Amino acid sequence: MAESAVEFVLSKLGDMIVKEAQHLGSVGEKVKWAQTELMDIQCYLKDADSKRRKGDARAENWLNQLRDVAYRIEDATDTFYLEVEDNRQNDPSFLHKLKKLCHKPMEVPVLHKLATELDDIKKVLEGISNSKVVYSIDPFQDGGKGNTIVMPFRRAAYQDVDETEVVGLDADKNKILKLLRYEETPRRAVITIVGTGGLGKTTLAHMVYKSAKADFKYHIMLSVSEQFSLTDLLRKMLSKLKYSVPKKQDVGALISELKDLLTSRRYLIILDDVWGPVLWNQLKDALPDVKNGSRVLMTSRFIDVAKSANPDPRMPPYELDFLSDEHSLDLFLRKAIPYEESDEKCPSDLIELANALSKKCKGLPLALIVLGGIISTKDQTYHAWKGVLDTMDWHSDGKDCMNVLAMSYEDMPYYLKSCFLYLASFPEDYEITATRLVNMWVAEGFIPQQDRKTMEETSKDCLEQLFQRSMIQVSSRSPNGSIKYCRVHDLLRDLAMHQAGKENFVTVFPQPQGINHPSKLATRRASLQSCSPHLIECLGPYTRSLLWFGHNNSVPSYSEFKLLRVLEIVGVNMSHVTNLKGLDKLIHLKYLGFKNCFQLNVSTSSFGRLKNLQTLDLRGTSMQQSPMGLWTIGTLRHVLTGKWSCSGFPSRGDFINLQTLKWVSVMETWLSHVPGLSNLKTLGLSNPYTEWWDPVPNLLGTLTSLVSLGIRTHSENHIPKEIIYPRALANYQNLQNLYLDGVWSENVTLEAGLFPPYLVKLTLVDSKFRQDPMMELGKLKSLKKLKLNGTYEGEKMICQEGFAVLQSLILHELRIDVFTIEKGAMPKLKFLRYFSSLVKLEMPPELKHSTSIIGFF
Repeated sequence: MAESAVEFVLSKLGDMIVKEAQHLGSVGEKVKWAQTELMDIQCYLKDADSKRRKGDARAENWLNQLRDVAYRIEDATDTFYLEVEDNRQNDPSFLHKLKKLCHKPMEVPVLHKLATELDDIKKVLEGISNSKVVYSIDPFQDGGKGNTIVMPFRRAAYQDVDETEVVGLDADKNKILKLLRYEETPRRAVITIVGTGGLGKTTLAHMVYKSAKADFKYHIMLSVSEQFSLTDLLRKMLSKLKYSVPKKQDVGALISELKDLLTSRRYLIILDDVWGPVLWNQLKDALPDVKNGSRVLMTSRFIDVAKSANPDPRMPPYELDFLSDEHSLDLFLRKAIPYEESDEKCPSDLIELANALSKKCKGLPLALIVLGGIISTKDQTYHAWKGVLDTMDWHSDGKDCMNVLAMSYEDMPYYLKSCFLYLASFPEDYEITATRLVNMWVAEGFIPQQDRKTMEETSKDCLEQLFQRSMIQVSSRSPNGSIKYCRVHDLLRDLAMHQAGKENFVTVFPQPQGINHPSKLATRRASLQSCSPHLIECLGPYTRSLLWFGHNNSVPSYSEFKLLRVLEIVGVNMSHVTNLKGLDKLIHLKYLGFKNCFQLNVSTSSFGRLKNLQTLDLRGTSMQQSPMGLWTIGTLRHVLTGKWSCSGFPSRGDFINLQTLKWVSVMETWLSHVPGLSNLKTLGLSNPYTEWWDPVPNLLGTLTSLVSLGIRTHSENHIPKEIIYPRALANYQNLQNLYLDGVWSENVTLEAGLFPPYLVKLTLVDSKFRQDPMMELGKLKSLKKLKLNGTYEGEKMICQEGFAVLQSLILHELRIDVFTIEKGAMPKLKFLRYFSSLVKLEMPPELKHSTSIIGFF
């Protein structure tokens, strides 16, 4: 991990030398010296890192010293930039004076301060460099610095639970299904699956849910976690049963509403990862017992959870056992030699090693999966597999699983270690949006630049590598196959938190037991997770990243954290905050997010001072005024808003770095003078006036990299026919995702040929077609996800054929009586969800059996 810190600081020093040469003067030589020395020391890191894994305390201390010095250099250079900017704001002629006096640093306080700090750092670096002799670190054992290469990944098709890949749980599934269907117990019964972490309780619960849900009118599965909110849990449960849940309801009202809904239906509720009996005590009143065979299934590591929820001896806790040696070997090989790549069995010369490796995991599925993930990245040779076996300390007083997980971390390249440790920033069982995580990694500087790839593309490859190594769990994928949401298993999150705390990479508040707070000055990254606002006082002036997950209305003052690179606040009501003090001082900020913060009150000119900003994410948060100063920032890569739209986009400018712009309210003047947007991949346009859409086809014709497009009109305005005809959309070969919100003109006839040929996802809102659209939409050969909202006002919709690869169908506000899928149509459908007055759903039995159907009336 010191490798990652040094790599990042080296890149910053290189930029500083190039961009600030005229202002650094003689101090520039000191910066170059620090850069050269760090480059030399970087060559020793892999050799030293291998010694650290073998318990060499001296090498570990050497790495920690190196990391701290790298941080000091970063602090010195960032502080220099900050003080230069502050002086420039107060004195517009400051840069001219700095250039004139740069060779006399004693006369310029900011240069003198930087020079003094670098002189001090130089002494420390000389000591660290000389220590290679003491620690016997060979600078050339690694073969030099080499090049950073992000290894290609093997993408596996994702399903919630692919039972063909599950080993050893079939018998357990059948036993639990028998308990759920036990007709001699009509009263509501609670069944608890109990077992240690990593044993497969969640996987088993998913298998049971998939098989049993057809027997129950209402069925819900939710993850609870240790730090749960009863209000949030109740709201999530209600959202599974009804379309809209009022935001302002207390716990009592939520319990009453949930109880009323469940009273008239046979239900199955599955609560995964329950940590204590308090949950059941708080929730049981919302789950009525009307003697209709309703069931509650929980998973937990603790036997007392099961006993407190159901003292009935006829339904004792179901204690999940470890896998047998035979099943362990099977699961290990499925991960080590993925079946999608080869149908061959394990080579004969490796089977003995495979047995030895799998037995070391003691039948724990998570350890087997992670170890198999490590092996899958190695050559299928005896020496490669034997090297993994020999590397591990298998005699560790029963800590085999954590050792396997730790080895999976040590086996990663340095840039991937940074990406993994960053996951400790997110709360337990938190569903992480992939694009958000990818943009944070880019802002943090973790991602190496690759030829012919954007940083975001390389970052997505890193995410896939973590999945291939079984270090993350994919919650869902986008229709194009990319990861959409992911989460981290509890044990892997524990590993990330432990290692991140040990290496001063991320500090999580409140701190887990056994991990000490670093000093205020040492805290580099901080994550405040459901904790008291006073903990902000634990942070210091050198904090680079702050993630705030709040359920209160308190926000920090940013004036104390002027070196922040990443700032995200989630779930805090910002509407009462009249001034975000110090926000305009965060000149190093690259990622700024206010997620689900209601309304943001901030001076629009503040954004213009964030000259290094790459990502602005305001989804779920509105602003009284559009951030006018935002469009002066040349480094912008992603601008994301929610239902409201940014305005004031300039009629001219160079936005070569901009990849995402959603949503933006455009004016006619902007549309007729297209700024440089040649790398734009995602665009959302919103406009109140139909006549302003005329130039849109010309605009879109210039965006050759566009992958996702959203068009949103207001009220009863029509989708401009110029966008549809003359087949403008059909010309966009790269377009995969299309969102159209607005009434289609009466003189526009729906045809499949109007749409892009390789469209993967289509959303149509308030189209108000006069004809059933399913015949034409079914001809879209690449379509995998279709959302229809207020699209058709007839009595029936019929899918006679087509939709060859469609997997997900969502119907909303369709005032139809019957929806029919005839045999042969939608053969790949996996998910159907409808919010409408639909009276009758007709589909072939075999399709109904293989499709998850959720309906709200």
